Amino acid sequence: MTTDPPPEPNSVSGPADPPGRPGGARAAFRRWRRTRPFWATVWTGLGGFVIFFLPMAPLGKILQVGVGGIAGMAGGVVLMAMALLMLLLPGQRHSAGVIAVIAGVASFPLSNLGGLFVGMVLSVLGGSMAFAWLPEKPAKRRGSRLRRTGTATEASSAPAASLGSGSV
Repeated sequence: MTTDPPPEPNSVSGPADPPGRPGGARAAFRRWRRTRPFWATVWTGLGGFVIFFLPMAPLGKILQVGVGGIAGMAGGVVLMAMALLMLLLPGQRHSAGVIAVIAGVASFPLSNLGGLFVGMVLSVLGGSMAFAWLPEKPAKRRGSRLRRTGTATEASSAPAASLGSGSV
């Protein structure tokens, strides 16, 4: 049994990073991912992939043949393009999210029940997540209001004086 204290965790590098290198690729990817609607992009792109490739299945496995297959492939391409738009231009996430939801719902009658419901549900989930996503705000510093006004002693003593006065 050793009496050495456990090593302190490094907040910058993750468990997969080499011990001598601060940060690393994993931490850089994590910082980049948090600046955009990453998971909305994943779900929308996966839904578009399912809707795009289901019409290309063998003839016995698809429900509709013909023009529905072309519409399904076009809907899948639109969904995958919206996923790329969300990822590369996070400022356009609202319009891309609305288009993804509309294309996902439109895939239900146009493309084999929306990719057998899986593609439709994934694209609607991703589009709604993209519409609701907000960029991460920087953490507020404590006491920043008091530092700006320069009246730290007045602001901190005013509530104490009003509580201790005893008059109602």
